[in-house]
Amino acid sequence: MGFQDFLGNTATVTHLREAVRAERFPHSLILAGPKGAGKYTLALMLAKAVNCTNPTESDGLPDFCGVCRNCSRIGDAANLEERVAEAVAARDDLRDTDKRDTRILIQTHPDVLIVPPDPPQLLIKMGQVRQVIHVAYYRPPVESKRSFSIFTSSAFMKEAANSLLKVLEEPPDHTSLILLTENPQELLPTIRSRAVVHRLVALPATDLEAMLATRRPELNAKDRALAARLAEGAVGRALTMDLGVYLTSRQVALVLLHTALREPDYSQLFHATESYRAGADGQEKTIQLLRALGSLIEDLLLMVAGTPGLIRNLDMAAELERLSQGLTVDWIDGAARALVQVEQGMRRNLLRSLSLDAMAVSLDRI
Repeated sequence: MGFQDFLGNTATVTHLREAVRAERFPHSLILAGPKGAGKYTLALMLAKAVNCTNPTESDGLPDFCGVCRNCSRIGDAANLEERVAEAVAARDDLRDTDKRDTRILIQTHPDVLIVPPDPPQLLIKMGQVRQVIHVAYYRPPVESKRSFSIFTSSAFMKEAANSLLKVLEEPPDHTSLILLTENPQELLPTIRSRAVVHRLVALPATDLEAMLATRRPELNAKDRALAARLAEGAVGRALTMDLGVYLTSRQVALVLLHTALREPDYSQLFHATESYRAGADGQEKTIQLLRALGSLIEDLLLMVAGTPGLIRNLDMAAELERLSQGLTVDWIDGAARALVQVEQGMRRNLLRSLSLDAMAVSLDRI
């Protein structure tokens, strides 16, 4: 595996590989782009390219072998969710007094430190930034040319973000910080001004369909087209999307919309939302449902705006056309606001099934 396997954003990837060739890789780099665009994958690739012990070339630019000791150990961090789950489980096994001072960090290579948001608040915390500062100033690379610290989120606690400024202002020659973000504006202006920003843009749906034909051959043409639209230009999202889960959630979302827009069948509504109760399973189901409902509301807006060719749920264009009859932009705006209120209620641990029922019943009064 090498850079040739990274789909899209050729200009950005080329520019960064040129920096590797010139041995002028930036001390601080922001990779911005939508979720699933490949920011984390590209960050690991860059760490491999800089530190590969058996470097190669492709398209006249530096590449990594993918099999040397450095490449393989850096690559062991590729499944971020699995690594974070392992770290959280290890912390849970500690004594209560030790848990409070233990922060989640991923390090499959001694010179590459991965910093994910620390659960349960899912924020980058002060203890994590302290470790990055310690590595940058007091632990020069021992098995590679350059050390890397990769922040996988821009959700910093305020004091943690302020503390990061020191290493950005006076970076050691042997280290690079890579910050991954969906929205660079979430970062402090003082952080953005001290880093090189590269954006990964969404890929056309046609490109994603072609990619899925090769990498997910189990999907038929209709499913590939749907997955490519739902991924919103993000390669990672297209590759990992579980269409079965989405379609199940979308069916319940349709029940909510029908309750609001057509003759309401409250027995069907209550039966559909009954399983959206407390617990981790209920939470994940609710998140999936809200995503599906959000995609349908956006598609209804596109229908009302007269641009049906842009909808994501291609397989139900006729149904969306019927539902959009007589709708106004004000109704859709109200529905989107109601959706946000349910999301906020989840953070306050409100009863999920009751919140969903209340939202569906309230929409007909918007």
